[in-house]
Amino acid sequence: RLKRITELLIIFLTLPLTLMAGVFIAIAVRLDSDGPVFFLQRRVGQSGSTFVMWKFRSMVHSSELVTRFADKTDARVTRVGAFLRRSRLDELPQLWNVVKGDMSLIGPRPEQESFVERYRERIPFFDFRHTVPPGITGWAQVMYGYADSDERARAKLEFDFYYIKHMSLWLDFVVLVKTLRTVVSGSGAR
Repeated sequence: RLKRITELLIIFLTLPLTLMAGVFIAIAVRLDSDGPVFFLQRRVGQSGSTFVMWKFRSMVHSSELVTRFADKTDARVTRVGAFLRRSRLDELPQLWNVVKGDMSLIGPRPEQESFVERYRERIPFFDFRHTVPPGITGWAQVMYGYADSDERARAKLEFDFYYIKHMSLWLDFVVLVKTLRTVVSGSGAR
């Protein structure tokens, strides 16, 4: 309960800056390429429930519904999208998911439904990561980074399990500091 109150307080205190940045980002996304400003995608959250996760659109708008990993030189990424991904500003709308209670600021990163189905079959105890709310950032993101294969997803899952076992305000603070460092350096973006 304390974590939830702290997260809502952080969101409320940063709201003026977040809204101002969001307006400029929305304009930039709209001017850069055709399509909607936001990208909405179903993700799997706590207890295996699904929710719609919000992001600023960073790829060309397409009617394609193919699920695949993004790679470092993905041709679908727009010019503005490349900056948004590098700076992680494409994740800003997920603060709305936190306010709604779908997500937390910090926790295991929510996966797409098709990947969850795949990992359930291939990785033992994968669903255990759904015992806590998913996060915009998390221990696995700052310690391991992007997982673009089954083997890397299995390795990254160990960091999610570590977070779940040792969850505390102190660990959340460490993740927050490491996330800010990652955002400033722009490292690990896809």
